[in-house]
Amino acid sequence: MLRAVGVAAAAIPLLASAHTGAHEPGELHWPFEPWVIVLLAVALVAYARGLQRLWAHAGRRAGVTPSAALCFAAGWLILAIALCSPLDPLAADLFTAHMVEHELLMVAAAPLLVLGRPLATWAWALPATTRARLPGALHRPLLQRTWHAITDPFGAFAMHSAAIWLWHVPVLFAAALHHTGVHVLQHFSFLFSALVFWWSILAPARRDRQGGPAILYLFATMMHTGALGALLTLSSSPWYPSDAAAAAAWGVTPLEDQQIGGLVMWIPAGTVYVAAALWVMARWIASSGTPSARTEPLARKT
Repeated sequence: MLRAVGVAAAAIPLLASAHTGAHEPGELHWPFEPWVIVLLAVALVAYARGLQRLWAHAGRRAGVTPSAALCFAAGWLILAIALCSPLDPLAADLFTAHMVEHELLMVAAAPLLVLGRPLATWAWALPATTRARLPGALHRPLLQRTWHAITDPFGAFAMHSAAIWLWHVPVLFAAALHHTGVHVLQHFSFLFSALVFWWSILAPARRDRQGGPAILYLFATMMHTGALGALLTLSSSPWYPSDAAAAAAWGVTPLEDQQIGGLVMWIPAGTVYVAAALWVMARWIASSGTPSARTEPLARKT
């Protein structure tokens, strides 16, 4: 269950993320969300401190490699851009910006954060006495069953798919636009479900065992998100209530804005899922061809 704590910690900055502060349509401005900034800073400092301790204890190749650390840094930077740059308030004006922000969270930041292996790294940032108590506190049967249920490849796929489709139901999407609490819940749902989904695909403990299902669920996610993007792009009328004046300030109509946002979900985001599926497939084939993989069935027979 330490993994669950880490996944939740990575999603915590969204609890403070909301479109606050009025601005004129057509103008860019930098948002100032102190809690987002503080929580992002804490996550980064804790990762750096944990990495320093881990490498001092076991070496630079133990547990978290330098390339994994670079993945975490890249994922953290993308998360910061999505939440702390002018993109965040721009999403209040444009559906396209809203979609770009969501895709940065789900198909860019989330997989990179998972590849960065922050869970064990953050654990090393804790005091030694606290770290020693974690296994007993987190390995309780109910918590373990819950964690295994949501991180099973099908469970993670189902949860992430439900989050994507439910929040694009017009009434729920409109509620997120007009109510801060619902908006926070929407962002939290997207990022948390994406982190769990990508963990079920990319976690080192899963890659060798789950190659086939991982590829299947990546392609399935590409197909259903692409279908949603296509529906948004090919629609002849806007699905969501929008501020026509705000869209006009950026030189588009609400329908054009929706169609561009649909293309963002349909093509660039879909490409990420295909690339990830090919990467998992290559690793799966490579691992199945190793001597240990070939001799394991013979060892079981004897």
